[in-house]
Amino acid sequence: MGDTRATSAFHTGNMSSDRTEALVAALDAQAASAGVRRLRAWAHLGLAAAPGERVLDIGAGTGSETQALAAVVAPGGSAVGVEPNPGLRAVAEQRAAQAGSAARFLEGDALALPVSDAEIDVVWCERVFQHLDEPAGAAAEIARVLRPGGRVALLDTDWATTILYPGDPEVVTALVGLALRAAANPYAGRKLMGDLAAAGLVVDDIGSQALVQNHREVNWPLIRGITESAVQAALITAEQRDGLYRDLSAAAEQGSLHMSVTMFGVLAHRPG
Repeated sequence: MGDTRATSAFHTGNMSSDRTEALVAALDAQAASAGVRRLRAWAHLGLAAAPGERVLDIGAGTGSETQALAAVVAPGGSAVGVEPNPGLRAVAEQRAAQAGSAARFLEGDALALPVSDAEIDVVWCERVFQHLDEPAGAAAEIARVLRPGGRVALLDTDWATTILYPGDPEVVTALVGLALRAAANPYAGRKLMGDLAAAGLVVDDIGSQALVQNHREVNWPLIRGITESAVQAALITAEQRDGLYRDLSAAAEQGSLHMSVTMFGVLAHRPG
């Protein structure tokens, strides 16, 4: 991975043990999102993991979906989460132990999975490809570890679908552009089908879900973080920033604020 840009904290080149608490909080907030829950439910239904099957969760994070899959494939099955971040992996192991879950967790990378060829029945991979410089390599790894007939659910965000309203269109465009440049693979969501097809997998279904923020409350940590970065980069002026803050605050008071981004899901299988 040769990209040296300052990308997401989840990007493998930027992992830091002192960020674990913030990463866990972010993952927990995402898991609580109604949109994420709906897309996950759709993917689980389509995968139809069954007792006795072997499941691999790539980029397991806090292990919530690894635990869910472990419960579905019991008895006789196994669910292993692969997570490169040692802090997140420790949290996943602790939470699984506290829940009495059979889920296990291994150190590993999406580009070099610690699994033998054709060993896995079901792969779950959520919000990983957006952090990868080489998503094609990760798709090839998924194809490698799946047995013939094995299934995969690949879920990811497409940051170019970001909507922020109201606001000066020039300012909003600058902020979205900054967010796109900050991601290793910002168009991940729209590329999922092509990534899997290029790896020799057959696409079975496609889904999407808009992740809509509360229309009565501005996500100030997110908004301030990106707008301050935009001011520092001279993409917008301080006056434009302040105007955006006023517009968003007024919209939130009226219940007319709109902040969203769309996440896509693809279900596929290995032929044979």
